[in-house]
Amino acid sequence: MTVDMIRLIGPGGAGKTTIGALLARRLGLTFVDLDQEFAASAGDISQYLDSHSYGDYAKRTIDVYFAVTASAEAVGVLALSSGFMTYPSDVHASYEECRNDIASSPSTFVLLPSLDAEACVAETVRRQLLRPFSRSAEREAEVIRARFPIYANLPARRVETMRPVEQVLDEIVAAHDALAGR
Repeated sequence: MTVDMIRLIGPGGAGKTTIGALLARRLGLTFVDLDQEFAASAGDISQYLDSHSYGDYAKRTIDVYFAVTASAEAVGVLALSSGFMTYPSDVHASYEECRNDIASSPSTFVLLPSLDAEACVAETVRRQLLRPFSRSAEREAEVIRARFPIYANLPARRVETMRPVEQVLDEIVAAHDALAGR
């Protein structure tokens, strides 16, 4: 059985980039980070947002996603931008169908620090404040509280990342292997 590209979705600070790079290495696949692809095509995300609306950013990110996935054989593991699954359905002509395809794919994994909303918020804020691009703790908590139910209710498999990285990798690899019939 052929397995689709592995997509990692979730809020900022959930571990998509860290887990994605390690997962790709373990499986011998190529890793692509959508934020890095966006930056390569449009420049620094913070600067882009300073001069464009969030809707423009979302639309451009979706276009970058389509460009990256157009040659799916080149991508084995893809980490999506933190807000990718939370955009308004009318932000892009193809977004709603794209979002539904991602959410319903058996090779999509929702990474969340915890399935408990408040533990997830606390850990996401802690992780995000360690990054060079971060909002205030209050704003970060507000964003993750708004996005948590969206991510937690997607039909894709949820994986908690507030545990040793090897355990997270083992869980995703086992699910991947089951999809591939190994």
